[in-house]
Amino acid sequence: MNASIAVVGAGPGGLTCARVLQAHGIGVTVYDTDASRDARNQGGTLDMHTGTGQAALDAAGLLEPFLALSRPEGQRMRVLDRDAAVGFDKVFGGSGDGAPEIDRGRLRALLLDSLTPGTVRWGRAVTRLEPLGGGVHRVHFGDGSHADHDLVIGADGAWSRVRAVLTGAVPGYSGVTFVEARFDDVDTRHRDIAALTGDGTMMALHDNRGLIAQRNGGGHIRVYIAMRVALDWHESAGVDLADTGAVRAALLKEFPGWDASLLALITGNDGPYINRPIHALPVPHTWEHTPGLTLLGDAAHLMSPFSGQGANLAMLDGADLARAIAGADDLNEAVRAYEKVMLPRSVEAAEGAAGAIADAIAPDAPAGVLAHMRAHH
Repeated sequence: MNASIAVVGAGPGGLTCARVLQAHGIGVTVYDTDASRDARNQGGTLDMHTGTGQAALDAAGLLEPFLALSRPEGQRMRVLDRDAAVGFDKVFGGSGDGAPEIDRGRLRALLLDSLTPGTVRWGRAVTRLEPLGGGVHRVHFGDGSHADHDLVIGADGAWSRVRAVLTGAVPGYSGVTFVEARFDDVDTRHRDIAALTGDGTMMALHDNRGLIAQRNGGGHIRVYIAMRVALDWHESAGVDLADTGAVRAALLKEFPGWDASLLALITGNDGPYINRPIHALPVPHTWEHTPGLTLLGDAAHLMSPFSGQGANLAMLDGADLARAIAGADDLNEAVRAYEKVMLPRSVEAAEGAAGAIADAIAPDAPAGVLAHMRAHH
């Protein structure tokens, strides 16, 4: 197909789309706001599911190298109450099965290294899209430059510039905020935290609060201190998020009566604290098909991270869209066919994600989470 295709956003979904397009001999340019591939930390760990993320990696010809990098032992899930009593502790699947974990940075590097050199144009922040007719759009960048494309794929996340052209929907605050921190060199410096977390993820839940620890590669553990609070909780408390001591003191007040072994996740981490309010798009989120534009991943269906589906669906979106384009003679009809499949499945996943966060950060937690896990495993 002789068309000029652009992907906005070099996350897992956008890069998967670019990789599969190139595997089919179709040219593509990826634009990303980061100054370089190593400009910022890519975050925590992801579990790649067999029917979604792994299926996308298979379509990209990257399943085998992914499995070599992944951590099957990271599938262990441990659920505690605020007294540190264990209610659930199980390993899901084994090597090559289930949903093995991989650090976001490693996954992104795997995808980037698979692309033709020069595919990603770094430091290109999209400011607006200008329709030129016939489905062609001019993409304007913050540096004053622009480029014209027959198809612009919005893979640019929660606050997508491309989505703003297609739909007026904006993400809403879920009522839950994560405050992220980390422990480094856990197997030597923080052995108590390593033992508490195990090889995968530990969730301690009680009364609209949660302490979540997640094993990453390289001896790191990321901690997510979850609270059902107002969006401006720190401002109301008079807390400067840059003041580690003040944040720590404010967080401790939110977890009265919790076991000391769990509170160590707040008091003993290596910082810094990062405030991450959880947003989600309305469900269902749809749009009228528009020639020359489409969305994938969080730009199309931002949802709670409790679903474990975000990156998996983004990558499946990217692979499906690329295969639809490769198998069609008409670019517009390929996009229409992709949207017909992607939109319904994203509604189902987003509904599940909303239910998952409601169960986890709930007045009766961890009861809802335990009931779900025991029923399904």
